[in-house]
Order: sequence, then structure tokens, then C-alpha cells
Amino acid sequence: MTAQGTNTQWLIYGANGYSAQLAIEKAVAQGLKPIVAGRNQNAIEALAKQFDLPPRVFDLSNIDRVAEQIADVSIVSHCAGPFSATAEPMMKACIKAGTHYTDITGEGSVFGLAQELHDQAKEAGVVLMGGVGFDVIPTDCLANFLQQQLPDATHLVMGFDGKMDLSPGTSKTMVEGISQGMAVRRNGAIKRVGRGFEMRTIDFGLGPKTSSVAPWGDLYTAYWQTKIPNISIYVPFRGSKLEIMLFPLIKLAMSIPSVRNRAMEKAGRAIGPNPEKRANTRIHVWGEIKNTSGKLVSAGIEVPDGYTVTMDGIIMTANFLRDYQGEGGCYTPSQLMGHTLAEQLPGAGTFKVL
Repeated sequence: MTAQGTNTQWLIYGANGYSAQLAIEKAVAQGLKPIVAGRNQNAIEALAKQFDLPPRVFDLSNIDRVAEQIADVSIVSHCAGPFSATAEPMMKACIKAGTHYTDITGEGSVFGLAQELHDQAKEAGVVLMGGVGFDVIPTDCLANFLQQQLPDATHLVMGFDGKMDLSPGTSKTMVEGISQGMAVRRNGAIKRVGRGFEMRTIDFGLGPKTSSVAPWGDLYTAYWQTKIPNISIYVPFRGSKLEIMLFPLIKLAMSIPSVRNRAMEKAGRAIGPNPEKRANTRIHVWGEIKNTSGKLVSAGIEVPDGYTVTMDGIIMTANFLRDYQGEGGCYTPSQLMGHTLAEQLPGAGTFKVL
């Protein structure tokens, strides 16, 4: 049964954000009528008027009050970042209200929180499914696909390449992440590492490039799904040797609230890509998996611009949960919907063993 029985109402929180507005516009074009919600009354009411949708204005300061606001809703698509500040009250309110929860985070700490709440969500019959956009949907599905090729794998490496303009929300998340430094997963545990840790040359699909590890949330989602104990996520390195040397100082500076707040303010002025830019952008997602005998399998998939993936992911996961009949708990997108979810994204390719 769904968390709300026969209720199928869908609410998008943080509806005035960049990715949320893309999803709302497409959802309405498909005949869907989500409730648009957030804390900015003027922005939410203007959005509701623009798309002829029901508005709902509330903040996340009180979990009981949030639960009351979503008690008549079966699915919340949480799009209000930074998720390190907003996800916990919304997750806990969803568990209290019996409402399925998705979000578009890429923050490891948020995935870790959902995993800690797994038992509570399962008991309540509520799905907690974070990362229903880019990069998690493609990489999560790739991890699933790769493990099917080599079930006894002990090492997983993934990454992606492609030019993307950043939205304000993504820019703020990246600023926040700098203060925590780079990371990998080793022997099942998160390990903090330096900027130049285990750099290597990788061809993600656009030619060989010097690449560096990144502290993406896949370190949490891929491990939760596959239980592979050693995981690294790579992206093309666009810095310099000087940046590698200075990174400890940059990390220290970004841990100072006043410095981080100024950087967050600047990030908030970022402008997401226009429709033409999104239509002309392709992202190449790559991965390799290895077992103790040294056998290695590589695979990849090409997907549209990251914001297009997120737009479609928000809608596809909400549609899936509307008819969901399974158990509650914390799930990755691929755990719940299968590795073919990435291939079902409009404009995506298919997984290919390389």
C-alpha cells in the first residue's frame, strides 16, 4: 500500500527553485497538478498563479507543523536546498505524516541521514529516496548495472564528464562541500583525502582527461545499494598544481562561517542554463568495477544535461511512488526502480559494456 492509501496528491517543496520550476512546467504540460509549496509567499503564489496550481506556504522550523501541512499528500518532492539544512525536518515530517519523500540532493550527509532513518521509515511505510536527479540517477543505475556484470566486485570507480552551467542551488551545495574536503570510501568507511589524491587519466567518453576524486553523494548511495566497500568518484580536473598545494588552506578558509557565507551569497547569484544550452549538452557517465582476482569490467551511458535529468527524475519518481505498493525505508533510485531507470530518461542512451 502507499503511505497515504488511495491519496495520490503530490507536493513540490522549494517550488520556486530552478530545477523545481523546470519540473513543474513539464508536469503541467503532461496534465499533472502538483501542489507548489515553499516558504516564500510571494514567489509561491506567483508560481501557482502562472501555472494554475494550488499553493501552500510554510517553513520547516517545526516538524509537527510541517507534518500537518503534508498530511493530505502522498508524495513530497523536496527541492529546497541546501539540503544539509532542510532535509532532516522534511524527512521526519514525512515519516510522521506517512508521506513518501524524494529529494534532489547530492550531499553525502543527507544520504547518510536517510539511511539512519531507514528503520523508522520502514515501520511507517514511507519511502525515503534521495538523489532523484543528476548525478545520482545515472551513477546509481550504472553501479547496479556494473554489479550485475561482476557480482563479487570489491572496488567501484565512477565519474562523469560534460559541460554544465550551475544553478544557484548547486553552486551553494558545492561551496558547502569545499569545507569538508575530498573523500573516498575505503573498507566500507568514508575517508577524507587531499585534492590530488589518486589522480588518474580517464576517458569518460570525450577523450582521456586527468581526473581527480570528488566527494559526491554516490559514495553513500552506491555503497547503500551495492555494499561494495571501496568506492571512488572522479571528475575531470580543471585546476592547477598550485590549487592542489593550496587546497588545505582553501578548505580551512571555507570552514570559517563569514567566509563561507560570502561565498554562498555569491553562489546564490548563479544563473542556471537556458533551454538551448540544456538541449545541446550531453553528459558521459562512466564506471569500472573490479574483484579480488583482478577482473575488471567498464561500462558507460550518455544522458542529457544534468538539469534535464533532474527535471525528469522528479516527475518519474513521483509517478512511480503514486502507484507504489512495496515496503517503506531508505532506497536509492535504482534500488526501487531498477537500473533501466537511467535508460528511460528522455534522451538518454543505453548502458554499454566498454
